[in-house]
Amino acid sequence: MKQEFVRYGYARQRPLVGYLQVLGGVGLIAGYYLSPPLATAAATGLTLMMAYGFGVRRYIRDTLLQSMPALFYALLNLYLAVHYGQQL
Repeated sequence: MKQEFVRYGYARQRPLVGYLQVLGGVGLIAGYYLSPPLATAAATGLTLMMAYGFGVRRYIRDTLLQSMPALFYALLNLYLAVHYGQQL
């Protein structure tokens, strides 16, 4: 992953991205059991992060196939954000 972040031009942001992803995952799990607003916020944050990741992959001219995991996770988290948002 270190090499990938260098390739993306975001080597210095790698630790921050990792922490935010872990916090988003913990927020989804905790929100599922405790608080729909927490799950909504976590899913929304992960949606934005993965949508940005998809954009970066396209910007650096990765193929659509290489970019698809980021798009898939963005759409999955968007679904979760809408689902939990409807429970508010």
